[in-house]
Amino acid sequence: MAANAEAEELVLFRDTVVKVLDHEVRPHYEQWDREGIVPRALWQTLGEAGMLCVDVPEEYGGCGVPFEYSVAVGAEMARMGFGALATNVMVHSDIVAPYLSHIGNEEQRQYWLPKMVSGEVVGAIAMTEPGAGSDLQAMRTSAVTDGDDYVLNGSKTFITNGQHADMVIVAARTDPKAGARGISLFLVDTSLPGFSRGRNLDKIGQHCGDTSELFFSDMRIPRSALLGEEGQGFMYLMRELPRERLVIGAIGVAAARGALDITIDYAGERELFGQKLKQLQNTRFRIAEMETDCRINKAFVDQCVAEYSRGELDAATASMAKYSATEMQFRVADGCLQIFGGYGYTTEYPISRAFLDARVQRIYGGTSEVMKEVIARSLLGRA
Repeated sequence: MAANAEAEELVLFRDTVVKVLDHEVRPHYEQWDREGIVPRALWQTLGEAGMLCVDVPEEYGGCGVPFEYSVAVGAEMARMGFGALATNVMVHSDIVAPYLSHIGNEEQRQYWLPKMVSGEVVGAIAMTEPGAGSDLQAMRTSAVTDGDDYVLNGSKTFITNGQHADMVIVAARTDPKAGARGISLFLVDTSLPGFSRGRNLDKIGQHCGDTSELFFSDMRIPRSALLGEEGQGFMYLMRELPRERLVIGAIGVAAARGALDITIDYAGERELFGQKLKQLQNTRFRIAEMETDCRINKAFVDQCVAEYSRGELDAATASMAKYSATEMQFRVADGCLQIFGGYGYTTEYPISRAFLDARVQRIYGGTSEVMKEVIARSLLGRA
């Protein structure tokens, strides 16, 4: 009975999320996509609706609900075709907030988490650099101690939420000779002198999801901004990556579901050679293949979500979920666009956005190639 009640509560929460998105996002999303960014005020709207950092404990302003609720927020955004927004919120709620919850001290949690829950503060994480993508050990951004401060210098790129971010978790080298053990994490307040934002990058998809370059020039940050222990940054990154990769996989599954649903509807309306598309064998077989692909990946991702909730999800399995689900998402988006034909290649039809938004899923959070290497190492060791 308890399990049934929990499932019903999650369904009710999903319904609430959908209603908020229908009212606050759907009427404006195409305009935001054209403008290349969502309005800053949307973050406060989502916060007021209880859709940010929902699994943060109540003492820090959150709802204290299970992880599944946070997954539901991003998944519903993706299913409804708001892929860029799903990515933005995922970074804020499922990456930045857990770093604070798991690694931050009490003062840091008390200061930042309530503001993130309300949307007063937008969070971002800055790992990637122009010359260091998935290879985090190649990063060059440095943080040097000077009295009671660290002096931060360097640049980051492809930073989700970069234009709106009020706080950025920055990975920087505190010991240039220590390799992976010389990396530390910092909670950087973007209102401090020495911080600047570059351009909002012009991407082929996820247009309203701001993705930016960030610069740190002799930026003085207090020692209290150190997240966790000095020199442990790489370990923290590796420890927190499974949740990020799992949620990307969940978003991929939900986006594929949404794309397939609108394609099934279209196949029942569009005629070709005097028949509905749904009557043609090629359409029927292709949709059957995609439905199967989608359900298999959803089952695996759901299993991984349950494992994460129990504290049992390992890095390799999370990488499998991310790799399989995002590759499937792109296959389904491509197959759906093909069924739409020429109309699918026009921006008038939402399937075109689903296709473009799907492409980056195989890249960010670790490319599919990196995922395969992580999986292989768990089975075969290093090459």
